[in-house]
Amino acid sequence: MRTPLTRVSRRGRVTIVVLAVLFLLFTLLDRVVDVWTDLLWFDEVSYTKVFTGVLTTRLVLFAVFGVAFGAVVWINLYLAYRLRPLLRPHSAEQHTLDRYRLIITPNIRIWITVASVVIGLFAGLSAQGHWQQWLLFANSQKFGVKDPQFGVDIGYYVFEYPFWRYLVGVGFTVAVVSVLAGLAVHYLFGGVRLQGAGDRMTAPARAHLTALVALFVLLKAVAYFLDRRGLLLTHNESVDAYGGGYTDINALLPAKEILAYISIVVAVAIIIFSNAWIRNLVWPGVALGLLVISAIAIGGIYPAAVQGFTVRPSPLTKETPYIQRSIDATRLAYGLGETKSVNYDARIDAPPSNLTTDTATVPNIRLLDPAVVSDTYTQLQQVRGFYDFGEKLDIDRYNIDGHLQDYVVGVREIDYGKLTTQQSNWQNRHTVFTHGYGFVAAPANRLCNSQPYFVSGFLGDPKENSSQGCSSPNDLIPTNQPRIYYGENIGDSEYAIVGHPSGGKDAEFDRPVGGADEYITYNGKGGVAVGSFGRRLLYSLKYRESNFMLSSVFNDNSKLLYVRDPRTRVEKIAPFLTIDGDPYPAVVGGRIVWILDAYTTASTYPYSQRINLHNAASDSQTGAGTFAQAREEINYLRNSVKATVDAYDGTVTLYAFDQNDPVLKAWNKAFGGHLFKTDIPQELRDHFRYPEDQFKVQRDLLSKFHVTTPKEFFSGQDFWQVPADPANEGSGLNQPPYYLLAKFPGQEGTTFQLTAALTPRSRQNLAALVTGSYVDGKPRLDILELPDSTAIFGPQQVQANLTSVPAVRSDLSLFQSQNSRVVYGNLLSLPTGGGMLYVEPLYIRSSAENYPLLRKVLLSYGKYVAYADNLQQGLDQLTAQAAGQPPTTGTNPPPGGQPPSGALADAAARVRKAIDDVRNAQKSGDFEAYGKALKELDDAMKAFEDAQNASQGTPAPGGSPSPSPNGSGSPSPGASPSG
Repeated sequence: MRTPLTRVSRRGRVTIVVLAVLFLLFTLLDRVVDVWTDLLWFDEVSYTKVFTGVLTTRLVLFAVFGVAFGAVVWINLYLAYRLRPLLRPHSAEQHTLDRYRLIITPNIRIWITVASVVIGLFAGLSAQGHWQQWLLFANSQKFGVKDPQFGVDIGYYVFEYPFWRYLVGVGFTVAVVSVLAGLAVHYLFGGVRLQGAGDRMTAPARAHLTALVALFVLLKAVAYFLDRRGLLLTHNESVDAYGGGYTDINALLPAKEILAYISIVVAVAIIIFSNAWIRNLVWPGVALGLLVISAIAIGGIYPAAVQGFTVRPSPLTKETPYIQRSIDATRLAYGLGETKSVNYDARIDAPPSNLTTDTATVPNIRLLDPAVVSDTYTQLQQVRGFYDFGEKLDIDRYNIDGHLQDYVVGVREIDYGKLTTQQSNWQNRHTVFTHGYGFVAAPANRLCNSQPYFVSGFLGDPKENSSQGCSSPNDLIPTNQPRIYYGENIGDSEYAIVGHPSGGKDAEFDRPVGGADEYITYNGKGGVAVGSFGRRLLYSLKYRESNFMLSSVFNDNSKLLYVRDPRTRVEKIAPFLTIDGDPYPAVVGGRIVWILDAYTTASTYPYSQRINLHNAASDSQTGAGTFAQAREEINYLRNSVKATVDAYDGTVTLYAFDQNDPVLKAWNKAFGGHLFKTDIPQELRDHFRYPEDQFKVQRDLLSKFHVTTPKEFFSGQDFWQVPADPANEGSGLNQPPYYLLAKFPGQEGTTFQLTAALTPRSRQNLAALVTGSYVDGKPRLDILELPDSTAIFGPQQVQANLTSVPAVRSDLSLFQSQNSRVVYGNLLSLPTGGGMLYVEPLYIRSSAENYPLLRKVLLSYGKYVAYADNLQQGLDQLTAQAAGQPPTTGTNPPPGGQPPSGALADAAARVRKAIDDVRNAQKSGDFEAYGKALKELDDAMKAFEDAQNASQGTPAPGGSPSPSPNGSGSPSPGASPSG
């Protein structure tokens, strides 16, 4: 009898084959192009071993699991067919199935093979996604630390346990699919019947299916044995801690063991009762029922009874050793074990008389907030409208002429979103505007006419910029190659085509110099060659861009630069690492490099607190200049790798920062043992800073795990919390940590450190300051803990106190209008003089200037508050108030009641008139007059500041600063900062 397939003509079969080939070609073409271009890219960055290692591992897992899964299904399908009954009883059911048997039987092997291949394909696709688990399993390392329950090395849980769980899960899936597939074939060919006389299942079918069910039950026994270890990863609800608690260890653990043995007995019983003795499904069903009842009674009811009648009445007594396990494991897993705690009895509520002469902390107080002044940098340093410094700048320190100073730094990049319509055509976007220019820095504690004082990154001659006022006459941080081809503001789709034929003209816009534009040609080693027809066709398919084939910009020397964002670049090279959300630029060896912190993580560290990395690392700046972390559950974190990306040629270097980290050792072994360099240049080490995301995680954990005794941990009365950001009132987001160059109590000297304030849970007064720094090249966490008896205001209380001063409230209502708004900088908490000094810069952003300028500084010390034009005036106000003198503001008459005279009096009168004009314009609703009045107020304030400085015999901020004896123009180490 001819089947429907045999009636297809030869031409029809050829057409079907051709269509299938075309479908596969177009389906797989994008994947082939991606793999090919990735191989070229990895070859460019010299990390081909990673690409081939990952690709080979995924292909092997795909093949092994796909073939194994498909083979098991094929065997069971074919076995079910071979075990079909030769004679079937006559029934309506069997007559209905005959038509399907007639179609399938002549090509049964083909049907079985196709079904097995499809199932194996999905299994292989699922398996290849577990390549990281396999590589860690195959290259597992010892931690040298054993879990407190079974005495097993932690390496088993981190490297081996996840893959064993995956294998058991695959086994369950294979068993279930085999049962369902076998049952379908047995039903189709009469081995299993729903109608007719006699047994509903033939003996061969019963033996086959019950064997598969027994296999499932045996796998359940294996799962129970694995669950014993998994108890150390659970959440202990009784004390809100992780790891097995009293009930888990004393009730659930033995229950798992008992259920494992019961499962083995049930599996044997199913085989024996179904096939060798009674030969029906009644007793196997009873055995399965007993297993379910046992699981409910032994694994559910008994532990619940222990929890309810033994633990709940006295949880502290029962859970004390398990709380201690969680505390110890968490502190070890997150690097909190070496945290140094110092008590700071901050009882002094009056600023000391020598506050202004402090040489350790006060001279380095940072007034420039990198999260605020980015637009100021862009406005004052861009020259062309397409230059940009990103949403957030960075903080780093440089030793210039023997003086260590922290600087607010950024690189002048091209913002492709700001190109005009004419500039945005394909040729301009990808071959002309290819790079930014300059590493721009300004001292963090120094201002000039409310603006940053720039010391590097000039587009032209520094002396020409210096003549205009607020910049150094020399480039104090010079670079050999200031061009930025790789930067944070370059999106994934923004590729650059560089290179020109011998003797050709330079086509890439470099920078404006004087009244002309300079052009250059890239000559770095970065980029993939695209001079040949084949390469151009390949990338034309990748970007779906016909200009790769049609444009005349290509030549034999053409190269393509892509994946130019430093963070994406490192993530692509090391996808097994978690990259910090805030890369920062630095000048090392005369070259601009991006420095990135990378973490190794795990989620199966016994008894360690599990956190959501995204939530723990988020604050008010996340997403606005810093990258948000993925929503990943972890319970182990190490800053094991420091990575650099050269801003000119894109060279990526991975340095092993924590060479003792077992997870890093495993990854290094997985890729040949030479993936990470261990010799870190000292000049690069000098620019390492404590990573922000790791610090946020540790800060969040220390709010609980600074308590190291189970009794206090259980009570929770000493827990802390991260305060909301006072500079972004109403956001409810955490206050971001901030970098400082300061000397805190207990520290040996002035240290560049990342700092954050913590308050008691459900209260707002200050509880502690946490700082992260590098001492002798090693990370160190310090806690400056205030006694419970002190009542030092916390950040939110200080913010409310500062903004409630009448003079401040009056100015804020004036500044906060339709044409201007107030922007608060970081509220810095500085322990000095036996108390706590708070400093907060206040910026005004007017619509006329469209970038923030620092206009005021708010200070608080104990019960005293200062509001001044600059930091020095604010410090003077604080000490004057402590000495019994009346408080003053920067625009008020000096103490003593004598009115100003001469130029100072004229400037004060001009300020008063400008304020009146602003108020009148605001009342009248005349926006044009209001804008002019604001501009006049700004000019009047500057004039008053100049007159005041002149009357005190100090140089005007607008002039060129007096150079230090070494000619650097930088402030001397002991000098007081000026606004």
